[in-house]
Amino acid sequence: MGRPEGTCVAALSLSRDADTNQTTDALGSAMSTASNLVAEWGLSVVGAMVVLVVGLWIAKRIRSGVKTGLGRQGLDPTLIPFVSSLIYWGLVAFVLIAVLGIFGIPTASFIAVLGAAGLAVGLALQGTLSNFASGVMILIFRPFSVGNWVEVAGVAGSVREIGIFSTVLHTGDNVKVVVPNSQVYGQTVKNFSANDTRRIDLIIGVSYDDDLQVAQDTILEVLSGDERILGEPAPTVAVHELGDSSVDFVVRPWCNASDYWPLRWHLLRQLKERLEAAGCSIPYPQRDLHLFRQGDGDGGN
Repeated sequence: MGRPEGTCVAALSLSRDADTNQTTDALGSAMSTASNLVAEWGLSVVGAMVVLVVGLWIAKRIRSGVKTGLGRQGLDPTLIPFVSSLIYWGLVAFVLIAVLGIFGIPTASFIAVLGAAGLAVGLALQGTLSNFASGVMILIFRPFSVGNWVEVAGVAGSVREIGIFSTVLHTGDNVKVVVPNSQVYGQTVKNFSANDTRRIDLIIGVSYDDDLQVAQDTILEVLSGDERILGEPAPTVAVHELGDSSVDFVVRPWCNASDYWPLRWHLLRQLKERLEAAGCSIPYPQRDLHLFRQGDGDGGN
């Protein structure tokens, strides 16, 4: 015989009630778990968001302030964006580490990893970082500027570009030379354009048979006749050395830096022509050879 219809309906109703109770229990458990998570991590999440937003805002403000301050100090425009970006990303890293600390994540390991990575990168890029550090020092202390005629690392030329890693020179014969900044800042730098005036140093030799006073007066006349030669400091003309073949005068007039080479070339020609016209001679190196004939007693002819 089959089951009564009422019994089947009751069993179905009990099954549905059991499913409903299980669903309700699961939902209640999920809500309880979510409530516990919110209670446990809610403040941490809110605090982390506040620290992140405020920290990034402060980092941007500091970057803007650094740009403005460095610009007012007259720092090179090439260096300002780099320094401000370096400070900004350093602050961002600090904010991210602070956020991780709020969640209870140990940050000492992250700092150690970052330090080790920085050390590895520093060792791998030692030469590049040396050039970078030297470039920063050049841009800060400005031993020379673009357009100056300098001699660095054994190369003389006009400065065309001062970069973070290298300095570009154009030599007198229009050759482009790229010099690493570590070689520029680590060696002696001669800046021929730094001062408004320069001194020309010449050595003029005359014969031992010439009248030294006439030679000196002639040199002074040549110097006084050129308007490019400055009156102060006064030119120096004096006997400098008694050489092997000549009596050497030191000739040291002062001029504007822009007149240095044209005036030097002009004086060399004028001094030679005027000294010869005054009866002086400019000797060239020579050697006297003395021959001795041996006597008959020594077996000579």
